Amino acid sequence: MMRAYLRQQVHAAMEKRRSELEAALKSDKALAAYQQQRREALQQSLGILPERTALNPQTMGTIQQPGFTVEKILYESQPGFHVTANLYRPEGTGPFPAILHPVGHSENGKAYESYQRANRLLARHGFIVLCFDPIGQGERKQLLDKKGTPHHRGSHEHQELGVAPILLGRSLGSYMLWDGVRGIDYLCSRPDVDQSRIGCTGNSGGGNLTSYLMAFDDRIVAAAPGCFMTTHRFKNESPGPGDAEQNLYGQIGAGFDHPDYILTRAPQPTLILSATRDFVPIDGTWDAYRQAKRVYTRLGYPERVDLIEANDKHGFSQRLREGAVRFFARWLQKRHLEAFEVDDSPVLTDQELQVTLQGQVLKLQHERSLFDLFTDYEKQLAENRPPLTRELVRQVTGIRTLQDLPEPGIKRFENKKSTNSPQRLILTPEPGIQLPALYWSQGNETPILIAPSAGMNSSVKTAEQLNSQGHPVLIVEVRDTGETKTRNWRFPGADYYISHMLGRCWLGMQAEDLLVSARWLQSQHKANQVELHSEGELVPAALHAAALEPKLISQLQWDEGLNPWHELLTSREAFPHLHLAVQNVLSYYDLPDLKKL
Repeated sequence: MMRAYLRQQVHAAMEKRRSELEAALKSDKALAAYQQQRREALQQSLGILPERTALNPQTMGTIQQPGFTVEKILYESQPGFHVTANLYRPEGTGPFPAILHPVGHSENGKAYESYQRANRLLARHGFIVLCFDPIGQGERKQLLDKKGTPHHRGSHEHQELGVAPILLGRSLGSYMLWDGVRGIDYLCSRPDVDQSRIGCTGNSGGGNLTSYLMAFDDRIVAAAPGCFMTTHRFKNESPGPGDAEQNLYGQIGAGFDHPDYILTRAPQPTLILSATRDFVPIDGTWDAYRQAKRVYTRLGYPERVDLIEANDKHGFSQRLREGAVRFFARWLQKRHLEAFEVDDSPVLTDQELQVTLQGQVLKLQHERSLFDLFTDYEKQLAENRPPLTRELVRQVTGIRTLQDLPEPGIKRFENKKSTNSPQRLILTPEPGIQLPALYWSQGNETPILIAPSAGMNSSVKTAEQLNSQGHPVLIVEVRDTGETKTRNWRFPGADYYISHMLGRCWLGMQAEDLLVSARWLQSQHKANQVELHSEGELVPAALHAAALEPKLISQLQWDEGLNPWHELLTSREAFPHLHLAVQNVLSYYDLPDLKKL
């Protein structure tokens, strides 16, 4: 249900964006305004970024290779928060053009074979390359077990780390982007780098980070994102949203689509690297390219945007690596180059490229983890919270007043069992959303609404007992619980992340389902108020409903599920609670604060 509901909203937002782009193509002034709007939308989605602080770079070792050297670099993107990187340097004095290489979701990060092959091909053709480990990969694991070994693979760790930044008004992608921005700062600090000739390329998750960086940092002259670029419309059909860092808040709702990463930087040179048999939808890739080509042509530089489609699966394959080198040679070295990868010798081992002595930055003395950064930032936010009001809670969550919530549609099913059996209902709080319910209508005591997180069947006995005591009872399955829970996405948390990118608060939508259901139950019995019973993962939504509408909900009873949000900042198992995350909520309040309203 939620998949179809959200898909319609994505399509509507993207159709509106397409109309805006068509209008922008009619004049240079309109196009410039379109570009500026998308830059601002990207900044808004990323949230407030850290301040620039001392990099404190260190060279931990050097490896001599035929035609180039590999330096083992350690720098601090934030104080005490180290980035491990390999710098590939050509022979000669320079200054050289430099390429920042954020890598994809390889478990060994910068040491992955195809990334090494890309780096050495670039180095042998006169480029310095800085290839760094993203958060949660290679030497930058943030979740180690008691033995000091990584607890999760990269993508899973990203999901666990991706919940806390939402509560802080950021994204895991914001922290990853900042690592890359500081990597460019490091490159520009080196005398052997030509600061006017900076490029960026990466594949898969590295293509995602390349897209962020090339749209955000105007020092990047030429960029080649790989196996990432498509459109939201195609991507949200299949495979759906990716890892946490790829899903920026409000992006779709603001009309920002994948091709806008290119359009915001037009007419700077950009090459889309793609694969025919990728799970990233290739039809969406060509759609994005066509949009970019039209914009670049409008600006008078059609030759500055191009696309390579390799007949391969997802990955930084040989033809894509060769194409990237030729592209950078053209735009950063001003030469035509036929670069072919003829060296098939073995790449270096993970251990040979290792920067830290023990193989993990968390084992460095006084190292700060990402969890430390989360908690330190939350303390800053908590010190500056404004007084909490119901209106402020509504602004943060998007929960509407009762007056603004529509009356639900009601579909009743014939009761073929005994007169004491509950009536089966479907409540429709808004088009596209159907909430299964069981209704015991008899009784003169205070009506009770039960909202179970595990589905209706788990609460039938409780409802029967309450009804026997004289209470009318309605059990409702709010969206994405019970029968309406979505399953079978390639990436977990997909429905939440689509709503997140639309700028919709998942908890807020569930709270509105509760309010609509409670009001309907109240009206059926002309009662003054109703009681609300909830448990588990629905308790935060129920608490919001009760706190915002105390005249409707006289009492809230809950079983488990009321842990403060700030506990998720240090949780090693936060991902199961993703649906509780409200964008930037810890700038304003934590869950226990609602009990004070």
